[in-house]
Amino acid sequence: MKTFISILFSLFIIWTASAQNIENSISGAVRDTRNEVIPGATVKLLRAADSSMVLGEITDIDGKFRFKKVDPATYLISITAMGQKPFTSVSLTIDEAHPSVSMPPVILLPAKNIELNEVTIKTKKPLIVQEIDRTVLNVESMISSASSNTLEILGKTPGVSVSANGEISLNGKSGVMVLIDGRSTYMSGQDLAAYLKSLPGGVLDKIELIDNPPARYDAAGNAIIDIRLKKSRAGGLTGSVSFGASMGKYARNNDAINLNYNRKKVNLFANLGYNHEKNYSLDVYDRRFYTIDSKPSSFIDLVNHQTSRNNGFNANFGMDFAATPKTTYGLIVNLNGGKRTGTLDYESTNFNATHNLDAIGSGDNRAHDSRDNKGFNLNMLHKFNTTGRELAVDANYLRYHSQGSQTIRNTTFQPNGAVTGQEEFLYHIPSLINIYTAKADYSHPLKNKAKMDAGFKSSIVDNDIIFDHFNVNEGIQTIDNRRSNHFKYHENINAVYMNGQKSWSRLGVQLGVRVENTEARGNQIGNDSIPGIRFTKSYTGLFPSAFLSYKLDKKGNNTLVLMAVRRISRPNYQLLNPFVVFKDQYSYSSGNPMVTPQYQNRLELKYQHKQFLNMGLSYNKFTDVIFQTTQAVGEIFTTRPENIANGYMVLLNTTVSVSPTKWWYTNTTLRLSRMEIQGPVYTEQLSFETNIARLEVNNYFTMKNGWSAELGGYYASRDLNGQTVTSGMYRVNAGIQKKIWKGKGNISLSAEDIFHTWIYHNKSLSLRQSEYFQTSESDTQRVGLSISYRFGKDTFARKRRHNNNASDDEKGRIDQ
Repeated sequence: MKTFISILFSLFIIWTASAQNIENSISGAVRDTRNEVIPGATVKLLRAADSSMVLGEITDIDGKFRFKKVDPATYLISITAMGQKPFTSVSLTIDEAHPSVSMPPVILLPAKNIELNEVTIKTKKPLIVQEIDRTVLNVESMISSASSNTLEILGKTPGVSVSANGEISLNGKSGVMVLIDGRSTYMSGQDLAAYLKSLPGGVLDKIELIDNPPARYDAAGNAIIDIRLKKSRAGGLTGSVSFGASMGKYARNNDAINLNYNRKKVNLFANLGYNHEKNYSLDVYDRRFYTIDSKPSSFIDLVNHQTSRNNGFNANFGMDFAATPKTTYGLIVNLNGGKRTGTLDYESTNFNATHNLDAIGSGDNRAHDSRDNKGFNLNMLHKFNTTGRELAVDANYLRYHSQGSQTIRNTTFQPNGAVTGQEEFLYHIPSLINIYTAKADYSHPLKNKAKMDAGFKSSIVDNDIIFDHFNVNEGIQTIDNRRSNHFKYHENINAVYMNGQKSWSRLGVQLGVRVENTEARGNQIGNDSIPGIRFTKSYTGLFPSAFLSYKLDKKGNNTLVLMAVRRISRPNYQLLNPFVVFKDQYSYSSGNPMVTPQYQNRLELKYQHKQFLNMGLSYNKFTDVIFQTTQAVGEIFTTRPENIANGYMVLLNTTVSVSPTKWWYTNTTLRLSRMEIQGPVYTEQLSFETNIARLEVNNYFTMKNGWSAELGGYYASRDLNGQTVTSGMYRVNAGIQKKIWKGKGNISLSAEDIFHTWIYHNKSLSLRQSEYFQTSESDTQRVGLSISYRFGKDTFARKRRHNNNASDDEKGRIDQ
């Protein structure tokens, strides 16, 4: 690997040394009316005297073009792109006084559907855009987005799956890192789910799905989902408002306001969102226990019925200041919070080996918590020249504070109803997490379509969480130090990377390497009843990445990409806390300070034909898999994470997007995979292999008089999650929308999980002398209504598009 780094460094020196003085050239970039880049546009260099063609170019993936070694003369630039009006520039002169001309961004107008009155743009973004390195979902094109929250939208995003406990996977890969505007949330599990629920769909612009992140991104996570919030690029005051509500068994609402003000050197923007949600879940367990010779010994039927209420808000404020034509400074402030209340009622019936009633149990768990989260970001972008040489710097401070409590009551009865046991206790759970990150990225273009990137990132995380256990007797609370816990965790990650890329007419190469060092220490503080536990972790990882692309034809309509990457998945901070948490009288969970990171090596071959077909075949090798294991001790199941297994997955993804008619667009994704995991689980041996299929079909219909509709469905075959095998299930959704207020507003009606078929049927795997069967459902069958309005003019005046900043990795690992 040292040889690999030396080669990269040598290439950097050679390419830098070969960079020459600016030669005669004409360059520029092509964008649409919403400032989205237009790759693949045809650019012609014409002589002004007779309009004869001199040279021709195709814009690259960033919408840029450049004509080099241009003879002194006067020229015109002609640009054409599918679905856009042709453009011809004014005269451009190349001479000794002006050897190089850098054109301002060229904005192409849509070829059709432009209403000149009030400059209202009638074009609609496609729902899905397939790019070489990512898939982009334009959220506004999803009819049900305004009546949904962000977690629900992710669950309907092609390629994304959201489990019953809020865990997110992309194209069959779990351990996904979720970013907001390039910054990680530093959350996982229930807290990430709560945060995403507090973001109404009305504040979202698009969602970027990145299967194979290059070295510029953190090495953590098997894939990346980057959620981009709305930031208008128009001059003056612009914005939008949306109000959405949905009804299942209970009602929910999601409301959003987006504002942008742009004048001269200053651009101000804000995203405000509020949501209220009431939900239910019903879990029915059939637990069976056996003797050492596999004969039945006892049975437990357990029913958990949970209802929850969530009120959440999110406020995102930002400013861009163009201090000079080359330097822009930015500030972003994020405020996020809310309150959650939950009630879990459970009943159990115990049977002996002959299935006669042995005992009855009941209990309830009343939970309350509040979140007060703050984030501050400072960023700077300096462009040294017009060729793409630039430096981006970001610094972040994040503070997550929560106060939680749980009151739990348990009662057991004899079959005749006589009380045999009763207990009541209370958890008080305050938590504070402080996160500091800093990051710098430098890009240096070289001659002949080459570029080098380099950068560093440093992050510090301090996690302080308390579990105080109080026994309650006749209303009197007494601390129980044997069951209490105070856990502190400190982590410092430092990373550097270098990335080089070179393009020829058809061939493109990108090589990168990232080095990350992790230093961590944990401290479970002891008390007068239990001793303290301390641990330290120190490890350094090398994460190379390689991408090779080849255009099978001159226009780039058919492209092959071969890529290889190495990734790491660190356990979230709470998984390292050994404290045991009570759910019901038969179900506990705890963390494990001995869990180590999980590693993955991936090799993938992709083929793309325009926007019609996108296929990917990958081989994924996993080592030290972080697995949620379940240990059965008597009649109690305790779940905790372990590094128990190695495994692999072979995955074939196929996406077809086509318009059979001018009013019908359909997108179909089929994912087929073969998975195998092997490893010991306590006294048992886990050996699981299966074939998995996922089918997503989405149809979009554009009708007359501003009407549009959508109809989609999703099927998931059986899958493995921890020691649980889930059976196949499906769901169907539909929606209809009407444009109002001269195209500036929309009113829509949507239906989710129309037949209420999204119900989990689970079965345990490799449990010692026991097994369980579970059925789980929630409030997924819903009807939604939303209304939205957009105001302001669509004239472009945006200062800067935000790239990734320093908050990338650690957010995806908080589980408070």
